[in-house]
Amino acid sequence: MNAKIADGLKSKGINSAAVLDALGKIPRERFVEQPFRTTDMCWGDSPLPIGHNQTISSVYTVALMTQALSLNKEHKVLEIGTGSGYQAAVLSRLCSSVFTIERIRDLSLKARSVIESLNIHNITFIIGDGSIGFGEYAPYDRILITACSPDIPLPLFNQLGEGGIMVAPVERSNGSQNICVIEKKNGAMLSKEIAPANFVKLIGKNGYEAQTPQRCGF
Repeated sequence: MNAKIADGLKSKGINSAAVLDALGKIPRERFVEQPFRTTDMCWGDSPLPIGHNQTISSVYTVALMTQALSLNKEHKVLEIGTGSGYQAAVLSRLCSSVFTIERIRDLSLKARSVIESLNIHNITFIIGDGSIGFGEYAPYDRILITACSPDIPLPLFNQLGEGGIMVAPVERSNGSQNICVIEKKNGAMLSKEIAPANFVKLIGKNGYEAQTPQRCGF
C-alpha cells in the first residue's frame, strides 16, 4: 500500500494507525486474481471477483469494518465469510487469533494456501455454515460478518462475549444494506449504522436460502 492509497483512506476517516499498518503489511495482490493485480485495480474502490459469485471487498470497506472492531492484541475474533482470506489476514495482524468460516470449500482451501505461504499462523479455517457460527471456541471478543443477512443471526450474537463488538452488514426492509456495529452490553444488543453497503448475501440456516439471488460485493 503506497502513501497515496493511505492518504485516501485517511481522508475517508480511517485514522487508526494500527489498521493502516496492518493493511500495509498484507500483500493484497496475493489475494486477487491475476488480471486484477495492478495497483489501480487491486487497491481501487471497487470489489473484485474471486470466483463462485463471491468478491473481495474494496480496501476502504476492509479498513472501515476492521477499524470499527476496535481490536487489540488479546482479542479472539470470529470471521463469517473467509472469501479470499484477505480480511482474515488483516485481522491476524491486530489480534491474538482468528477463526474464519467459509461455506465454499474451494475458496477456503485457496485462502488457506495463500495465508500459509505468508507465514501467518494464528488463523483457524473452518468449512461450514457461517450463519450458525462456531460454538466450540466461543465466546469471541469480536465477530465480523462479511456477508449481508436480514437480521443479526442470534446464534452469532450468543457467541459474542459480554462487552464484545460485532460488525455486520444488515438488510433493511426496503432492500438497502448498512454496515452495523453491534455491542453486547449486559446481554443486550446495542446497534448503530456506520455506512451503506452492498454485500453478497449470507447463505445458511440463519441467513438466506441458497436459491436467493445474490448481490455484487461492496
